[in-house]
Amino acid sequence: MQAILLKEAGDISQFQSIEIEKPTINANEVLVQTKALSINPVDVKTRLGKSFYTEFKSKYDPIILGWDISGTIESVGENVTDFKVGDAVFGMVNFPGYGKAYAEYVAAPAEHLAKKPINISHNEAAAATLAALTAYQILKRHVKPGDKVLIHAAAGGVGHFAVQIAKIFGAKVTGTASAKNIGFVESLGADAIIDYQKQPFETVAKDFDFVLDTLSGDTLYRSIPVVRKGGTIITLPSAGFTEEMVAAGKQNGVYIAFEMVESSGEDMKQIADWLASGRLKAEVSQTFPFEQLPLAHASLETGRTRGKIVITL
Repeated sequence: MQAILLKEAGDISQFQSIEIEKPTINANEVLVQTKALSINPVDVKTRLGKSFYTEFKSKYDPIILGWDISGTIESVGENVTDFKVGDAVFGMVNFPGYGKAYAEYVAAPAEHLAKKPINISHNEAAAATLAALTAYQILKRHVKPGDKVLIHAAAGGVGHFAVQIAKIFGAKVTGTASAKNIGFVESLGADAIIDYQKQPFETVAKDFDFVLDTLSGDTLYRSIPVVRKGGTIITLPSAGFTEEMVAAGKQNGVYIAFEMVESSGEDMKQIADWLASGRLKAEVSQTFPFEQLPLAHASLETGRTRGKIVITL
């Protein structure tokens, strides 16, 4: 099968297409023939030598990145009862860990997958994995009906799912976005949108119960004053999240924490239900064929992606 390996940390020239054997599966896994996969900021960070790179370099040769897949099952392990050969499935595989999703076939724990709704494409399903799970797992822990919620980068991968899921949970949602994405964020159901290019969000935002920060650093620090006493900020990037930030939050009575998504087939089933009903939609802004995966990385690295970038096989 074809796979794309990472030779060394660095730019997209470090990717190399190779022919390797199909993975073998254990009793609790399924072998998925990949139809689509999506990439995330963590993929880019790992490629650059950050995030999981050091761990992967010490354990695996070759290094194959990726976690988000949608495809059809080619074989099932002897302990797997929820899926059969031919089922269309999607999910985030072995995160945080070694997913090896940049490949034509992926060995995936059955407990990390859900059946793909028949009304959505493999491209849309692949898009609704790590980013959708991140939004869902965080929001279900911290948001309740009636809460005032601020979503930073509301047009982005995690952000566009977070707006929709927060609305499903009954929150009043404000999103930050650039002028070109205001209409898109409105279409997701946001109650209010702040054009961060027109004015600093902290000059108009106030008294939020919860903030989802997808940017960290300066944005995280500037978010503290807009949260009510007793409110919460959850940040996704670990970079820029410091003890000084936590201390500044405490001075204002605001809880600040970093949280990471984890693979969960049960949570994927909830996402699948919302996709099937139309309550949740995945925005696929760009698609690239498998052989152009490095170019997809370059596009994501610009930081201006709306929704998700998907790779087709």
